[in-house]
Amino acid sequence: APPRSPTNPVMEEQLPTRHALAALDVVYEMSTVLDTGLSKSELAILMGLCENSVNPEALAAVVKELRREGAALAGASAEISR
Repeated sequence: APPRSPTNPVMEEQLPTRHALAALDVVYEMSTVLDTGLSKSELAILMGLCENSVNPEALAAVVKELRREGAALAGASAEISR
């Protein structure tokens, strides 16, 4: 295994990944406390979009709209099943 050193290029390559995973863990914990219902993979996608300059407020609006549409479809499907 390569020695653990801040000047080791292998270790430097892994730092952004470790930081990103740690950030995702923190965001997931907050998401859970706030009862958002978002999975870790969904949060990772949203974080990636934000990192690529997508407006967070626009993303939130899209998530809310998709949930509304999903609930409406589920309600319509349940109505048809009766």
